[in-house]
Amino acid sequence: MTKQTHAFQAEVAQLLHLVTHSLYSNKEIFLRELISNASDACDKLRYEALNHPELFEDQSNLEIRVTFDKDKKTLTISDNGIGMSQAEAVDHLGTIAKSGTKEFMSKLEGAQKADAKEQGSLIGQFGVGFYSGFIVADKIVVETRRAGLSPSEGVRWTSPGTGEFEVETIEQAKRGTNIILHMREDALEYLSQWKLKGIIGKYSDHISLPILMLKEEWKDGENDQPGQMVTTNEWETVNKASALWTRPKKDLSKEDYQSFYKAISHDFEDPLTWSHNRVEGSTEYTQLLYIPSKAPFDLYNRDKRAGVKLYVKRVFIMEDAEALMPVYLRFVKGVVDSADLPLNVSRELLQESRDVKAIREGNTRRVLSMLEDLANKDHAKDDASEEDKALAGQYTKFYESFGAVLKEGLGEDFTNQEKIAKLLRFVSTKSIAESDKPSVTLSEYKSRMKDGQEAIYYITADNLSAANHSPQLEVFKKKGLEVLLMTDRVDEWALSFLTKFEDLPLQSVAKGAVDLGSLQDEEEKKAAEEAQESFKPVLAKLKEALKDKAEDVRVTTRLVDSAACLVVKDQAMSLQLSRMLKQAGQDAPEVKPVLEVNPEHALIKKLTAEGAAVHFHDLAHIVFDQALLAEGGLPSDPAEYVKRVNALLV
Repeated sequence: MTKQTHAFQAEVAQLLHLVTHSLYSNKEIFLRELISNASDACDKLRYEALNHPELFEDQSNLEIRVTFDKDKKTLTISDNGIGMSQAEAVDHLGTIAKSGTKEFMSKLEGAQKADAKEQGSLIGQFGVGFYSGFIVADKIVVETRRAGLSPSEGVRWTSPGTGEFEVETIEQAKRGTNIILHMREDALEYLSQWKLKGIIGKYSDHISLPILMLKEEWKDGENDQPGQMVTTNEWETVNKASALWTRPKKDLSKEDYQSFYKAISHDFEDPLTWSHNRVEGSTEYTQLLYIPSKAPFDLYNRDKRAGVKLYVKRVFIMEDAEALMPVYLRFVKGVVDSADLPLNVSRELLQESRDVKAIREGNTRRVLSMLEDLANKDHAKDDASEEDKALAGQYTKFYESFGAVLKEGLGEDFTNQEKIAKLLRFVSTKSIAESDKPSVTLSEYKSRMKDGQEAIYYITADNLSAANHSPQLEVFKKKGLEVLLMTDRVDEWALSFLTKFEDLPLQSVAKGAVDLGSLQDEEEKKAAEEAQESFKPVLAKLKEALKDKAEDVRVTTRLVDSAACLVVKDQAMSLQLSRMLKQAGQDAPEVKPVLEVNPEHALIKKLTAEGAAVHFHDLAHIVFDQALLAEGGLPSDPAEYVKRVNALLV
């Protein structure tokens, strides 16, 4: 048996250094890659044996075995798949980024390719998965024989992961491949039944082939010696070998789905709902998506990685595949298993591609469809099915936990903006008398608008009480016009993107001059115009006194009981948003509001009373600061405000 020494191609020493030190974010991934390659080899044999059943020889059951030897410090991953000839071993193991699978697929044409895809799975489009073994090993020995060759045509490939590798012919009775890792001193923790089972359970639990390990059992000590775990000669399957999401839905119970959700989400509560689908077409994948019943503590941390678990042909690739789910749906849990997805060489980061985009869009549509279904069943009627009745109230529960996050989609997902808008729920001046829970949809608001009303009115504030008692609502309440009360921190930002709903504009009652159109009769309009004209001298004096605080001062018809209120121009940033940005430590432009005054209020009339000139400046600032307080802000100089009020009281 003559040994042959070969040099790695493509400056392999540098590439191996990259693979073993930079390519993977955690060491344990080596086992995932090697088991994936073993599964790949078995899939290739299964396909080739369709036309050449003799390749199975006397072993028709395909399997993967993992063994270790603490004394020799070795870990072995074995498969009885297609194996390699000497030429293939030199070619595929001597060149980084040359994949046997990729070359194998390139030989298939037309219907054959479709058949191969259907057969399940030729995993891996890159050749570096094998080299991940050098993350934990200072030497790798590969013993292999290709199916169909004689036992004397086995091959041993050996390399310390430097610039060269050796190849020699050996006698190997069984087809397939044994990869023997000689573990480094800092990787001996992987020579443990418990450790290996945990990694297999995490990354390869749903490989369709059985992964076998020798069973361990407890042996009592003799003559006062302590007991110990000993390895038996009995093999046991350590993975489920059956991905739940690949099984027919008719074979799965509600308990099966709930149990799987808890396993992947680490949540103790059952999910609100889920959707299990096989998507076919130009991009094929299976999705099993869950809506949780409660929000995690870090829901509003947009920097936290979140997404679904990604599998490619049942091989775990990524814990939080952000590219497959938009950020505003970061609460969704589940699994996506793709038949063919481009990955980068480490399989840890998805490459942006048409397939990735298609899966992302498909997942988004599915989640929004699930939410629509929940929303439609939120108020199940007496004649509804028991299943629908069981879902009654679930959307309300969902919205209380995740509604604010869902609103982020208004500015992030313009394609589905209309669907998201229909899923939103609000408290309004009409509903708050019955409940302070968000329950009013934009469609419901629109259906009960008054004749002549030309916009959906809303107001944003820090809390419901501040919103409902805002002076800016007085004329709307007087005329019985419903106003949506928005108190989520995201509302101001989100509604800057949702300017219309079904061609009906959304109008903030705190922006621009109030214009109720035909809802304001001619007498009111005439009275407002006359007040504006007769009040011109006072308005001019107020503008001068408040020139550092207010952009403008004008008479308004929106006030009934209050003396004044603050608004901003139509396209300007609201005072509340400006405050929130500053509280978050962000730069925000200084916003000069417009002061609107009610000429019929006693305090405003006092500005025109005889002798008012003496206190005019103080009164003007008090009126402005009181309007600011009512709007939710604070005077720029609270002490000065108190001083002015006290002086007038005395």
